[in-house]
Amino acid sequence: MGLYTIEAISAVLVTIMIDLFVTQSRALRTLNFWIAWIIVAIFQIPVDGWLTKLSSPIVIYNAHQFSGIRFPWSIPIEDFAYGFALTLLTITLWLRFAPKSDNAPEEKPPTQQR
Repeated sequence: MGLYTIEAISAVLVTIMIDLFVTQSRALRTLNFWIAWIIVAIFQIPVDGWLTKLSSPIVIYNAHQFSGIRFPWSIPIEDFAYGFALTLLTITLWLRFAPKSDNAPEEKPPTQQR
């Protein structure tokens, strides 16, 4: 297993830990995250495919540094791991630190019981 593969897997695991335990935003459990990830992947495929096309690549990967698995076409699967991690981290941080909307329903303080 090459360094690029290890880094890609690490990026995914670290961002999952940030989502679940640091920010506690739980973005992974929302439909909005998965829709956003699908949109990112749909656009990533043609762009990354063009950059890594085997006939005349713009980006060249060292065969010893990644898994060697390319899908679809010539895209290293590690690229999708990085895209996933970047999307998750962005949404997680947004959910945690974005200013709250004025239109958001107000939380009522808990009632006191006697």
